Amino acid sequence: MYKQTLCFIRRNDELLVLNREYAPTQGLWNGVGGKMENEETPLECVIREVKEETDIDISSYQIRDKGIISWEVDNSFSGGMYVFLVDIVGDYVYPTPKKTEEGILDWKKISWLLAEKNYGVGEMIPQYLPITLNDDKKYHHHCVIKNAKLTGYEYKEL
Repeated sequence: MYKQTLCFIRRNDELLVLNREYAPTQGLWNGVGGKMENEETPLECVIREVKEETDIDISSYQIRDKGIISWEVDNSFSGGMYVFLVDIVGDYVYPTPKKTEEGILDWKKISWLLAEKNYGVGEMIPQYLPITLNDDKKYHHHCVIKNAKLTGYEYKEL
């Protein structure tokens, strides 16, 4: 069982993403989420973390479990997280950029997030995000990182 969650909140062709102020993804845009607390389920965690980080209550929306993302780093460290997707109504008003304790929230076009040579997102995101956004199935995405570079990626349906 993993101890972290990640949520992508989609409004039309944009995602609400966070430019994190702290390691390990400091300075990179990513979804919102965080660490599970004692006895908390992944779903309970993602609802709580999204509320804490954005002040958006996603519990009234369909929260889609999209599977897991795992990684191994330099053949020694491994980790993972549960990933979720929430589609909110197209006219939902959430002014950004917005400074928070965790970093800066902003709406970014999906095409911008997935643009080739966009160094503002981690290397794993262009691998798993298109599948997460466009496929109704759940997947296990696994990334291999060596010397701070993505060297392998594979996914399989859960």
